[in-house]
Amino acid sequence: MKTSKRNEKVKDQVILALFTAIVLLLAFTPFGLIDLPIIKATILHVPVIIGSVVLGPKKGGFLGFVFGLTSIIKNTTAPSLLSFAFSPFIPLPGVGKGSILAVVICFIPRILVGITPYYTVKGIETVVYKLTGKKNRAIRSVATTVSAVVGAFTNTVLVMGMIYLFFKEPYAAANAIPVETVLSVILGIVGTNGVPEAVAAAIIVTPVCLALEKVMGRLNMRSDGK
Repeated sequence: MKTSKRNEKVKDQVILALFTAIVLLLAFTPFGLIDLPIIKATILHVPVIIGSVVLGPKKGGFLGFVFGLTSIIKNTTAPSLLSFAFSPFIPLPGVGKGSILAVVICFIPRILVGITPYYTVKGIETVVYKLTGKKNRAIRSVATTVSAVVGAFTNTVLVMGMIYLFFKEPYAAANAIPVETVLSVILGIVGTNGVPEAVAAAIIVTPVCLALEKVMGRLNMRSDGK
């Protein structure tokens, strides 16, 4: 029994290490971006969502932490116009020093990306089971698709929302726009970036999760996050 549990734990750690490697690969190579006609959409949140659904909220949260850490590293070593919102080491426009609130933006939304999908799936399955008494692969598929959309918007909405709350004035200064227009600009980004990223997540996450869960079931591996 102890050997079986030990083997189970090792398998879980191997899968977690694999997803961690995927997050790092996407973060530090061009593979993490999808070219669209108007914008570039990121898929960095996708392995985090998959990890959340398949491995549970604890390991999903860890993957989200790794996602956030890569964001700080990238924005510190190769800063862009808005890197002040993602790295405490990049000075805010007109201030001359960075803000610790950038750490909050990097980590909180990304960690939640690794948590909300798991509970979305469990919540939908629980409600459907109570209403219909059914629990099958089709329901799991729909729940997983919804969880992918929830995970993607968790990232986009929280990141952009926190930028508005914490860095409204610096954001306006960096983009050379009036402060009163920042909210409309951010809402536009949520729509133009968030929707394609959610669609991409839904397309990728569902089949990958179902395939992984099928394999893990054959190996008697846990997928409940315990």
